[in-house]
Amino acid sequence: MGPKKDAGKKGDAGGAKGGKGKGAAGKGGGDEKEKAAPKGGTAVKVRHILCEKHSKVMEAMEKLKAGVKFSEVATNFSEDKARSGGDLGWMIRGSMVGPFQEAAFALPISTVDSPSYTDPPVKTKFGYHIIMVEGKR
Repeated sequence: MGPKKDAGKKGDAGGAKGGKGKGAAGKGGGDEKEKAAPKGGTAVKVRHILCEKHSKVMEAMEKLKAGVKFSEVATNFSEDKARSGGDLGWMIRGSMVGPFQEAAFALPISTVDSPSYTDPPVKTKFGYHIIMVEGKR
């Protein structure tokens, strides 16, 4: 019976450790999410203006600096399918090209009326992007 009790204790201890481990991981995971969210999270609601030529993206940048709404500039200047104000919707980490993703997760949350955007534009294989983020999660 002694070995059985020891085995039971080891199992209990293991179960307790496992429980603590899960609890710690759960807490740690929660803390990580809370800490990661302000820094970037796992998804961003992003808008962009994409231009193939640097001169055109700089013209769009001048409009933004002059106070024109981001969505209006995107509709008039962007050369991709996201012409509806440049809205790409929610995008998860890993679904964007490297430089675009790095810039998107580094940006603060802002609005089309008062955007915080990438300046200078971000260069990718698709062209030059002016990126803004409307939300993070």
